[in-house]
Amino acid sequence: MARKLRVEYRGAIYHVTVRSNGGSVLFKDDKDRWYLLGRIEEAGERHGVRVYLFCLMRNHFHLVLETPRGNLGQFMQGVLTGYGVYYNLRHRSHGHVTQGRYGARLVDGNEYLLKLSRYVHLNPVKIGAVRSKPLAERLEMLRTYPWSSYRGYVGLAARRAFVEHDPVLDLMDLMDGSKTKRGERYRAFVESGVAEDDGEFAAVLGRSVHCIGSDDFREEVEVRYAALLGKGVVREDASFRRRAGVLRADRIMAMVAVIAGLPEEALRTRRRDCRWRAVAARMLCRYGGLTQRDVAETLGVRTGVAVSCQLRRLTQLLESDLELGSVVQRIEKQLDKEQAKSKH
Repeated sequence: MARKLRVEYRGAIYHVTVRSNGGSVLFKDDKDRWYLLGRIEEAGERHGVRVYLFCLMRNHFHLVLETPRGNLGQFMQGVLTGYGVYYNLRHRSHGHVTQGRYGARLVDGNEYLLKLSRYVHLNPVKIGAVRSKPLAERLEMLRTYPWSSYRGYVGLAARRAFVEHDPVLDLMDLMDGSKTKRGERYRAFVESGVAEDDGEFAAVLGRSVHCIGSDDFREEVEVRYAALLGKGVVREDASFRRRAGVLRADRIMAMVAVIAGLPEEALRTRRRDCRWRAVAARMLCRYGGLTQRDVAETLGVRTGVAVSCQLRRLTQLLESDLELGSVVQRIEKQLDKEQAKSKH
């Protein structure tokens, strides 16, 4: 059977799952676990991969990560080949240590990423007989479990240097907009899932073998996957949203700046009120065909996840700020004209 193709592109976020071969024990002791974490850190540095979180279980492990270079395969080869050689030598065994090919699903970098992080971090208290234990006992198990990134996220242990916490914690702003004590808010968010399962997110997980996200995101991924099957390759830097008549980013930026009455450089400068940067991001996605990762690079924002946060807050703001809505409509009207000209 042919190996399953991977959709890879710059800035992609993945949920990766790796299972042991035949359901056997993947880690026989803590030395094995430390070695795998070392391989993850080393491969991440070599291939420029940003690891957001991890969770090691008895016979499998989870990673959530971003690939700025579009090179998931290279990263995972570095992790799994090294661990397989180590495991067989140390335990005097032979053959495949992991089961077939690892699982990797693309993740929509917004509230779906936030809910996925909770799902992964809750793994230790959602398996087997643990699920039937009293709530207080399960909470204690979650807070003391040493082989996930959860304790570092919520301040119960030192953070591991190779885990980047900000992209996920930034998403807490979607819940209440507060900039303080994100770790405490994240802890409450995750631990709220100990007692009750998130049925809505569970349904999302079951909708596609290729991705986790909104209907639009799933459609985009399926189009890209179909193109990969048909052509054998998709350029890593191709945008999901490329359409006929897209406008140049510099033209869009200039138009937003003029109508907003701002110097263009202000759209690339971080400030307390970033509504105009969010407006620029919205227009770059809609009229320039850029991904959120591309927009982050254009505007000097840290990550595509941060852009997603800005866009979500802008949508909420436009519901109440009629003056801002009027200006945004003027920008869109002008860009519609520019786009219509570019198609001819």
